Amino acid sequence: MKPAVIVGAVLIALGAIALVYQGFSYTSEETVLQIGSVKATAETEKSVFIPPWASVLAIVAGLVVIGVGRRK
Repeated sequence: MKPAVIVGAVLIALGAIALVYQGFSYTSEETVLQIGSVKATAETEKSVFIPPWASVLAIVAGLVVIGVGRRK
């Protein structure tokens, strides 16, 4: 299989996943207060929103890459 077809398929898959889930969230640990060796931390959950237009753009780009890869 040609590398361009693989890259195109990955772009299509990632675009489809992003279109379905529309983002992801993760937990990070932040230092709130530190006095000497005593440290207070807090876990915060952050969300990353992936706009639908970016997902559609990834799918279209994947189709274009596959089309160009098959022509050569």
